[in-house]
Amino acid sequence: MNIQNLVIASHNAGKVKEIAALLAPFGFKVQSASELGIIEPEETGVTFAQNAVLKAEHCREACGFAALADDSGLAVSALGGAPGIYSARWAGPDQDFNLAMARIEQELTAKGAKTPQDRSARFICALALALPGEKTRVFEGRVDGSFVWPPRGGAGFGYDPVFQPLGFDETFGQMDQGVKHAMSHRADAFEKLLKEKPWE
Repeated sequence: MNIQNLVIASHNAGKVKEIAALLAPFGFKVQSASELGIIEPEETGVTFAQNAVLKAEHCREACGFAALADDSGLAVSALGGAPGIYSARWAGPDQDFNLAMARIEQELTAKGAKTPQDRSARFICALALALPGEKTRVFEGRVDGSFVWPPRGGAGFGYDPVFQPLGFDETFGQMDQGVKHAMSHRADAFEKLLKEKPWE
């Protein structure tokens, strides 16, 4: 199936920018759900994959175009995988990620988690591609690392300043964004998507 128009089912400007950059080589006409005035659905799934499918299919039905949705977040091992699918909700209605990052630090401190091993974390991404008339496909990616405090770096968005990937001395908020994009959870999921190219 050859598609030209692709809608990114998100109102998160940072996420839209990152996904659009990954899609740039493929010549799609990319728009976001916010540009089209599509209201985000309530995320009622219990996994990243379920929420990604929900958002992609809602967007596809609303506009009639192929839709790509991302559901992603930070999972901290010592917190039982929290904030996980609630990563954005921990930031509150104003999307204050400084508040969310401070909450994680408080909860880890309360548990006595001090070492990188105690503070192991991973970013997880589920990409759902909803093509008109076809079954929605899901591709999942992850990157492992640790939660660091205090936040470092002003690049990226969300929890990037407190996530230090394994094998690196910088957080996602400090590193060159080209480097981050090449090895992030989103890039991992995209690599799996691009191997199959289900739109062809």
